[in-house]
Amino acid sequence: MQHYTAPIDDMMFQLSAFGYDEVSKLEPFEAFDLETARMFLEQTGTLASEVLLPSNRDGDKEGTQWDPQTGEVTIASGYEAGHKALAENGYYGLTADMEHGGGGAPITLGTLSKEMLMSGNKSLSMCPGLTNGLIEALEAFGSDEQKEMYLPKLASGEWTGTMCLTEPHSGTDLGLLSTTAEEHGDHYKLSGTKIWITWGEHGLSENIIHLVLARLPGAPAGIKGISTFIVPKFLPDGSRNGIACTGLEHKMGIHGSPTCVMSLEGAEGWLVGEPNKGMRTMFIMMNAARLFTGLEGVSLGEIAYQAALSFAKERRQSRAMARSKREEGQAADTILVHPDVRRMLLDVKSTTHALRGLSIFISANIDLSTHHPDEAVRQDADDLVALMIPIMKAYGTERGFKNVSDAMQVCGGMGYTTDGEIEQYLRDLRIAMIYEGTNHIQALDLVGRKLALHDGRLYRVFGKRVRDAIAAAQGNEATAPFAAKLGEALRDLDQVTMALGKRAAGDPEVMGASASTYLTAFGLVVCGFSLLTQANHAVSSGTDERAKLGLTRHFFNRVLPEIEGHFAILASPHESITQFDDADF
Repeated sequence: MQHYTAPIDDMMFQLSAFGYDEVSKLEPFEAFDLETARMFLEQTGTLASEVLLPSNRDGDKEGTQWDPQTGEVTIASGYEAGHKALAENGYYGLTADMEHGGGGAPITLGTLSKEMLMSGNKSLSMCPGLTNGLIEALEAFGSDEQKEMYLPKLASGEWTGTMCLTEPHSGTDLGLLSTTAEEHGDHYKLSGTKIWITWGEHGLSENIIHLVLARLPGAPAGIKGISTFIVPKFLPDGSRNGIACTGLEHKMGIHGSPTCVMSLEGAEGWLVGEPNKGMRTMFIMMNAARLFTGLEGVSLGEIAYQAALSFAKERRQSRAMARSKREEGQAADTILVHPDVRRMLLDVKSTTHALRGLSIFISANIDLSTHHPDEAVRQDADDLVALMIPIMKAYGTERGFKNVSDAMQVCGGMGYTTDGEIEQYLRDLRIAMIYEGTNHIQALDLVGRKLALHDGRLYRVFGKRVRDAIAAAQGNEATAPFAAKLGEALRDLDQVTMALGKRAAGDPEVMGASASTYLTAFGLVVCGFSLLTQANHAVSSGTDERAKLGLTRHFFNRVLPEIEGHFAILASPHESITQFDDADF
């Protein structure tokens, strides 16, 4: 049986550590102070554990069923009740503008709610997650008429949303897509095939609104010729539109979530934004999805940790190495006393707390970048978000998958079997490293675009934040050792960043060969920054000081040193990758 206790106390601590007070003082969010935030998080935690979690295992076993005669998709039992609870409690439109029926909450609280909902049922939580992204895209680029027509229904959960990018021949390289759109009066007719469309067909909501990428006649080649369209399952007059599910993917995990092949045959659609400017609209939704995806590593890492810790406290195997830790009257001790079990659990817990902090840091900066009255604050916040998103998505999912794997290892054979909990979490999480732009694409975005933007301004803004945290820690005996180690890591990252840029100027393949390793090293520095920020707050506030300092100490002593191996790889020749002939593989 699966179990989950929402980590409310840690979430509240981290909200304070990462400056949520400043967010809650912004004009749109004054009703969401820390006291209200706790009430909201407690409500969400209850919904995740008592409503969503009970359907998680059944959804995994039952999966989804496609009827080739009707094109309809049947969802696992229990999901309808979960969807209804999410809709009735406002989670589909939690962060949407109140003017269009949304809850008006800050993104920061929306992020923490997503973490808990994904821990409860990742497959089902993807439906409101995608709908949230569509709402953000329409708020940014939709016409007034489109906002009035779609946003209230999407925010209420009466309608749900998808994004339709990928085609059978066009994955990451969206410039190759061939879906067409031809003008017909006040709308367009779209034709083509889209694959891997999450929640593309189901019966939970009254309508499904697809955001579809397509090309207009005579559009420029590549991504400069892409437009974005709203394509509803049902048209305003109630008739069925020409978009249908023509099959389901059979996947390793997330069995409860329908991943659809969608066929458009003269489907009626409405242009969102300007012609040939569709990537701007889609990237609003994509950035939200990338943060959401990175958060999956936190959410499933958290619930896997809870399962592993519970097992370790009960499972008896061998005697403790230290006689003082042996339990009298027992033939064996619980495996929690064994140092290697503790190592794995602390690796998982420290990096999960670090990545939760990163998700809050990013989200708070999203709120600041969109609502703070000071332009300089908005610019810094926007720079930090742009730099951190690829790290959150890639490192968050890589580390999260390792964490779930380590939690499985703690449980031994029980972790690997379906009698336990964790094998489902491992299967469900594996896709996160692939979708919303594979992790290598995130790494290329980081080294090939984000580092160079505005002559390196984004990197400098982040470096200042890290140095501020180091300076705050240096005056305290408990945190000064962490500050010294993070300072060394940041100095080395600075040097590697400059060296990588110089090498890439002479050979562009250096970036491709080094990007993923560089992002991982950067991710370790970011996690160090996150935990040092938390340690500083623990000392200054006197809250959870012993536990936070212990986790931070473990990270800096046993996890951060991994960075030296990545730096060594980055300093080594890349020709072992690039100079093989094709026949050598």
